[in-house]
Amino acid sequence: MGCGWLGFPLAKHFVAKNHEVHGTTTSEHKLKELKEVGISPYHIALSATKIEGNIHSFLSHIDVLILNIPPRLRGGNKESFIEKIRLLYRAIKKSTVAKLIFVSSTSVYGDVAGEVTEETAPEPVTESGKQLLQCELLFIDDGKLESTIIRFGGLTGPTRHPVTMLSRKQHLKNGNDPVNLIHLTDCIHLIDSIIENNYWNEIFNGVYPLHPNKKEYYTSEAMKRGLKTPGYSDEFTGRSGKIILSKNFLDKNNVFYTSFIS
Repeated sequence: MGCGWLGFPLAKHFVAKNHEVHGTTTSEHKLKELKEVGISPYHIALSATKIEGNIHSFLSHIDVLILNIPPRLRGGNKESFIEKIRLLYRAIKKSTVAKLIFVSSTSVYGDVAGEVTEETAPEPVTESGKQLLQCELLFIDDGKLESTIIRFGGLTGPTRHPVTMLSRKQHLKNGNDPVNLIHLTDCIHLIDSIIENNYWNEIFNGVYPLHPNKKEYYTSEAMKRGLKTPGYSDEFTGRSGKIILSKNFLDKNNVFYTSFIS
């Protein structure tokens, strides 16, 4: 559910493995594109008060639901993400869906410093982090729904990299903090492994295991792309930053990461 930057290539990955894949989009013009690559398309849009589209038909075909709808809470958008997910949750409970993967974010850890694993208590500080944690608990607390939570770090891939937003900024702080990123290829590999190995009722951090500091990493990435390098302040902020470890998944698998985060 949510065939966007991550969901669309993920759906195509499962089509290539001969799975029957049903996917949703909020854009009518994208329905044809989904169908052309073998995805059964549904035009479904969530709001805090209603679900537009035939959600019951979509859910009736699903064995495993991958819920990949990011909160849009920046700027002037004040719509309640948790209310959207609660509405969807009620529809799921009326369906035959028994297994669910909820794509969350490492933002639920907030400003916790040092090494962070899945056992670290979340302390979200942003509105999106707080609402994502509420959504996680909605599924975790349901004893009849096998739910696994994935907390992805910053997402990178062929058409997406944080340096494109940072390249022209100056006087950035926390240049010595470590980066916590993950490549699109590894996101797909992690989700595929959860389903293939039946890793249900678990929480997984999804972050690449190398953590260069922000100043060195983003300077290097900007130069690779011919972008203006971001400027970092040398002022010490008293922060030590956090290193998010994908401990749970790496404890289960010898191989996880296939792509570097550039």
